[in-house]
Amino acid sequence: MSEPDNWERNTLEKLAFSALQEQRRARHWSIFFKMLTFAYLFILLFIFFGWADKGESPIGGKHTALVEMHGVIAANGEASADKVIGGLQDAFKDKNTKGIILRINSPGGSPVQAGYIYDEIKRLRAKYPDIPLYAVVEDICASGGYYVAAAADKIYVDKASIVGSIGVLMDGFGFTDSLKKLGVERRLLTAGENKGFLDPFSPMSGKQKEFAQTMLQEIHQQFIKAVRQGRGKRLKETPEMFSGLFWTGEKSIEMGMADALGSTEYVARDVLKAEDIVDFTIQEGIAERFAKRFGATMINSVNPLAQGAAGITLK
Repeated sequence: MSEPDNWERNTLEKLAFSALQEQRRARHWSIFFKMLTFAYLFILLFIFFGWADKGESPIGGKHTALVEMHGVIAANGEASADKVIGGLQDAFKDKNTKGIILRINSPGGSPVQAGYIYDEIKRLRAKYPDIPLYAVVEDICASGGYYVAAAADKIYVDKASIVGSIGVLMDGFGFTDSLKKLGVERRLLTAGENKGFLDPFSPMSGKQKEFAQTMLQEIHQQFIKAVRQGRGKRLKETPEMFSGLFWTGEKSIEMGMADALGSTEYVARDVLKAEDIVDFTIQEGIAERFAKRFGATMINSVNPLAQGAAGITLK
């Protein structure tokens, strides 16, 4: 084979080898970027579905555990019993928890949800007698919020906090006269004499109103009993205390409804002597939030009670 032919052959081999190396490099980079993309998507899903473990303390030493209860107390809300109880359970289980602060900023809500939290606080305090739990009130701790706070060992407030509103209500609307003026006939079929007495388009009889009032009084007495048990002899009862009125934090201390002035930082630093604060509040993931909202929308479309036509609330 002549020298020119060898040169051409060597050149072609080099070109082919270079092309092969380039293909390999491109394949390696492609695999690398695919793995990087997969890892990124996995991290997003990890965050999206809330798979991260929120119950572990990031600090090695003793700390003050914090659980937030903000907003209306409702089954599908940020201040649901599931969320608050879950946070409290994690806080009590942590071996480095010296004490727990339940920080409250709530106007009240469901008596059932508030009752669940109250009972669980009592259970956890009996199970972990060496770990105190203090309620710290921000702007408002009314009705169902105060129901929960009454289970704490002590209640700390700001002098301008709103505290109290120990009462129960059932609210709704009646449109019977409006229908008559509009010439609209309401056609409601029920099996059961009183099945439709919460319907806003049907009149409420005296008997039905009396029944509802009796039920509200029963729940009110349950609320009063919980407050008396929680506060004990510290409570300086007056006729107005259980009437639904509310007072400033400063006044609530005089009445024995709260114990002292103090913020979260004050209680952690000066009362519990554990200045490091670890948040154990259960955070709702995006997927969970969407699912609950979608579920609530479906329920509201078929259930007038869920829409607030009439509901029992601690307010």
